[in-house]
Amino acid sequence: MRNTHRQAPATPTLPFRLLLGAALIVISYLAITPLTYPVVGEFNDKFNHLAAFYALALLADFSFPQRPFSAAKIVPLMGYGALIEIVQHFLPFRYLSLFDLMADAAGLGAYLLSLPLVRQLPGLKLRWQGQR
Repeated sequence: MRNTHRQAPATPTLPFRLLLGAALIVISYLAITPLTYPVVGEFNDKFNHLAAFYALALLADFSFPQRPFSAAKIVPLMGYGALIEIVQHFLPFRYLSLFDLMADAAGLGAYLLSLPLVRQLPGLKLRWQGQR
C-alpha cells in the first residue's frame, strides 16, 4: 500500500544558519570596535539596534524551524544583546546602554508582530508549510 500523505518540503536551514553566524560575527565586531564615524543621532543608533535584532530574530527563527518563535529563541537573543552591553561597559570607547537593550527587545517584538505578514511572503512561507 502506498502512502498518499504528502509531507511538506523541509525548510533549508543551512543557508539561514550560515547567515545567522555571519550576522552574529558582524554585529559583534561592530559592537566592540571604536566608532570611526560621527554618530548621526541617538534615533539612528536605536533604529540600527531594532533592525539588527529583527534580522537576528528572522534568521534564528528560520535556522531552527522545528520550534516556534517563542522564549526558546527570544531569551538567547536578548542574552546576546545583554552580553554586548556588558562588554561595551568595559571598553573605554563604548558604554552600556539600557536604551540599546530596549531597542534590541523592540526588534524582537517587531519580528513577532510581523509574523502574520512574514508568513505570507512567497519566498519565506515555506518555513510554515505543514504546520498549524
